[in-house]
Amino acid sequence: MGTAYRPHHHRSMGNTLELNGTTLEANFPPPSASPTQGQPVALPPGSIQPRETWGGKYEFLLSCLGYCVGLGNVWRFPYLCYRNGGGVFLIPYAIMLLFTGLPLFLMELSLGQYGAAGPITVWKCCPLLKGIGMGMLLVSSLVSLYYNVIISWTFYYLGMSFQSPLPWSCDAPWNAHLCQAQNISLGNASRISASEAFWNEQVLGVVHSSGLGDPGAVRWALALCLLLAWLVIFLCILRGIHTSGKVVYFTATFPYLVLVVLIIRGATLEGSIDGVRFYLSADWSRLHSAQVWNDAASQVFYSLGIGFGGLLSMASYNKFDNNVIRDTLVIAIGNCCTSFFAGFAIFSILGHMAWRKKVPVGEVADTGPGLAFVAYPEALALLPGSAFWSVLFFLMLFTLGIDTLFGNMEGITTAVMDEFPSLRDFKRKALFLGLLCFVFYLLGLLLITEGGIYWFTLMDAYSTSFGLIIIVLFMCLGVAFFYGVNQFCQDIVDMVCRCPPWCSKLVLYFKACWVAITPGLLLFILFYIFMDLSSTTLHYGTYVYPRWGEALGVCLSIVTCIQIPLWATVALCKESGTLADRFRKAIHPLNSWRPTGGRDLPHHIIDVPYTVNLTDHDFMHQGSSEA
Repeated sequence: MGTAYRPHHHRSMGNTLELNGTTLEANFPPPSASPTQGQPVALPPGSIQPRETWGGKYEFLLSCLGYCVGLGNVWRFPYLCYRNGGGVFLIPYAIMLLFTGLPLFLMELSLGQYGAAGPITVWKCCPLLKGIGMGMLLVSSLVSLYYNVIISWTFYYLGMSFQSPLPWSCDAPWNAHLCQAQNISLGNASRISASEAFWNEQVLGVVHSSGLGDPGAVRWALALCLLLAWLVIFLCILRGIHTSGKVVYFTATFPYLVLVVLIIRGATLEGSIDGVRFYLSADWSRLHSAQVWNDAASQVFYSLGIGFGGLLSMASYNKFDNNVIRDTLVIAIGNCCTSFFAGFAIFSILGHMAWRKKVPVGEVADTGPGLAFVAYPEALALLPGSAFWSVLFFLMLFTLGIDTLFGNMEGITTAVMDEFPSLRDFKRKALFLGLLCFVFYLLGLLLITEGGIYWFTLMDAYSTSFGLIIIVLFMCLGVAFFYGVNQFCQDIVDMVCRCPPWCSKLVLYFKACWVAITPGLLLFILFYIFMDLSSTTLHYGTYVYPRWGEALGVCLSIVTCIQIPLWATVALCKESGTLADRFRKAIHPLNSWRPTGGRDLPHHIIDVPYTVNLTDHDFMHQGSSEA
């Protein structure tokens, strides 16, 4: 793991530093006072701003929990649960969490915390795999591009919720003909609800577009909402983790308050028990289906945010001796419990809507944007005080989405600023972030045109498809076999040496997962994705995507994962010797890999442009050398 020397005994006095009994001269001024933890230090002009650290462990925990607990926990997990056998789905879900989710989550947190670097720079531990970091950067960029569009929809609905009656309810005069027609023929599936008409016609304008090749005009109301969303993101990440770390005290906890309130309200409604029964009804025969196991694996994988670089970046701001194993268990299990918990809030109220409409719960259940912006708002419109419940629900969606976007943007900015440390200067950082958010805003305008929902669905389906799985697969195999699973386990033990004995025992379990079990399950997911791509076609509603559209989506995934061989080739070309020699050198950690990782390093470190390797000879015969 490199040859950088880690001193064990040191004493700093004035302009000298005593190291293992030898006094070294230094050119830095004597320290006046220790800066407050987590606060930026005033530096001379031209100096590089040091990396930040979290103000406290709860900021990191809440940031990671907020990042993981996103919209998918509310609009995807409950749908997958009832589609795949109800309560039986929890069995494959728990198994995939144990053997895929937890090991990969710990790997990403540990890499970031030990290396104290972002998704690109952290691969100093194995330069051959730098393309993994580049792939993570591209995935985060693609996801951030369309994820903020969801927040813009949320802003739009939030603004509309301050009306009475709600514009998508049957109480609104302009929806009377839709509601009357729906009441006359409840069994006719061709009849659309007032909520669906509002979503398609007034919000998206998709009725004016013929498909992917006909984007149409920009929806300017959504354009203003998207601008507001990017402005909020810019202001929250401008000051780095010192601002976002404080914001998450509200944004990460508020959704739980709303979910509790919605569950209590739902429990008092007629028909709610039918919705919950539909959510949890067990169908044991579904365990024989490979689709169920793939859905469980993909839900665990995506809900934890593995492979996007956000977890790695946030962990890089931790103290070296933070208990990363404890954090993994708390965050990952807390995230999965939230998914299960959210299902009760969703299906209790959907059950009431099904009771009111006298139809089975399955006819009103939906997933994705269809649940968040059509089915659930329609259900809330049936409640007394519907405006209040609507405001509460969309505020919850906003906080869920903004936390996830914090993590994605943190992954992007940390990756870039670690590669270009001069950008940590506040003025340069403000300019960089402002330009980044503005570019994302301009690119996002395509997604809020009249045909923008077709492009949104395409990016959502392919940006985190097989490309992301390949990135994580290479991360797992690279750390286990190139960097060395034994060395990696030792790194974790070094960081959590003060933890209880059970932590060290868990490392053995994770070691077995990294070497064999987790890569095998990732290959299973990858195989199923390729089978699914070849046998099904992408569609939105009744619109079926053309072949060129699906080919474009496949290219999105290829662009992310092709970074791995491209940057591996670059790493090999930088080395000298035969191909075997170049390969051995390219998988060897750089001397600069975690030079400041030890807990016993002095508070004042001389930053030099190269790594100095010290040996025992440097500390011997001091007297004879001075004679």
